[in-house]
Order: sequence, then C-alpha cells, then structure tokens
Amino acid sequence: MAGKGNGGSYRGAKSGRYVTKAYGKSHPRTTVKEAPGKSGSTGGSYRSAISGRFVTAKHGKANPGTTVREK
Repeated sequence: MAGKGNGGSYRGAKSGRYVTKAYGKSHPRTTVKEAPGKSGSTGGSYRSAISGRFVTAKHGKANPGTTVREK
C-alpha cells in the first residue's frame, strides 16, 4: 500500500485509502496522518481530516469529504 512506512501513513478522507506521503502533505485538509505503529481499533469512530480530532458520527456522516472513519 502506498504511504505505509516508519514515519506514519496518510489516508484520504473521502476514500479512506492510503495515499503517498507527498499527496498527504500537499492535501492536509482532506487527508489524515496516522501515527507510526498505530494498533488497536477505535470502534468505527470518525476523525476530522482538518483538525485530526475525533468527531461525532453525525458530523462524520454529514461531511464524508473531510472525515475518515476509523476501523
């Protein structure tokens, strides 16, 4: 998968797919950087690509272009 490595990985907010580091850095409002060595599940929570913070499910569903569903 693109973008997976020791320095963390980036995911697109719309697709939820991993993207390259270059793409993630050039599109900070629509990608989320995951911490290196991330493990465990967040139970289907939503995270804002803009702030990096967890948001409510209602907000996540209403804003699919700027939120990522964590699994």
